[in-house]
Parts: sequence; structure tokens; C-alpha cells
Amino acid sequence: MAKTRIEKEQAIEDLSNDLKNSVSAVFANYQGLKVSESEELRNKCREQNITVYATKKTLLKRALKDTGLDVDTKQFEGSVAVFLGKEDEVAPAQVVASFAKGHEIVSLFGGILEGNFISSEKVQELSMLPNKQQLLGQLVGTLNAPVSGFVNVLAGNLRGLVGVMNAIKEAKA
Repeated sequence: MAKTRIEKEQAIEDLSNDLKNSVSAVFANYQGLKVSESEELRNKCREQNITVYATKKTLLKRALKDTGLDVDTKQFEGSVAVFLGKEDEVAPAQVVASFAKGHEIVSLFGGILEGNFISSEKVQELSMLPNKQQLLGQLVGTLNAPVSGFVNVLAGNLRGLVGVMNAIKEAKA
């Protein structure tokens, strides 16, 4: 059943708002996937707080225009799915690229990062970066390393003292 004009305008408004509120977006074609595979992809997206829109290119073009982005949707072949990351810039790229490795049907068209269109090659590169949680973990580890080293140096003196005391104890026994 075809959408009415009001439904289309509502879909454009919803997509525009989500595009404005997202930190990154990935455009892909997953037409031809089985329903179970499509649900698997959507579940992975839900886990990462990624919103998924399956939309027509004309509606996507209008939504992109409303957000001030200039993306030529004519270069996208087939149906278009939009994956919007709300919290993590690399999450949509990681989820879609990893899913595409196991499913040849899925093809990346490109994405949006920091308000600019990026090519599918850049989306692939983005998918190889660590996500925000991994980067925060690395930062904490890096900040904690000097403190840990200092504690180990101080503990080394105590270990040496305990070792000398044990040697004296064994010598007297």
C-alpha cells in the first residue's frame, strides 16, 4: 500500500530530526537479505543504540536537504537503509561493516561524519577504529600506567626489605 503525502512528510520530518540528533550515519543497501538476517542486523543495531531507517531515496534526499546536507542519493543503487549512531561515531560503521563481511548482499554507499559526506572506503576505515568505550579504557590505562609504575617501585623496596629479613631469619634458624 502506497504512503499518503502526510505519511511521507512525517517520515521525512522524523528522519530529518534523527539525522540532526545523530553523531554519525551510514548508508547501505541490504535488499535481498532473508527476514531472519535482517532482524539479526536490526538487533545488533539496537544493542549499540543505532536507529535504522529503510527509506526511499527521494525521501532520504529531502530529509538530507532539510538538515542542510548535500548528498547525491542517485549514486546509491537499490534500496537505502540509514543507520544512525546516537552516542558513538564509529558504532554504525562497525556494525554494518562487520555484518557486510558475512553477507555479500549488504553493500555500503557511504556515510555522514561531522556533517560531511564520507565515501564507502572511509566508512570501512572508520569501522576499523576502536569504539568510544575501548578508547576510554585505553585512556584510563594510559593515565594509570605512571601511578602503577610508581607503586611498583615503592613496593620493590618493601619486597627487598622483607627478603633481607627472611634471609636473616633463616640464617639464625
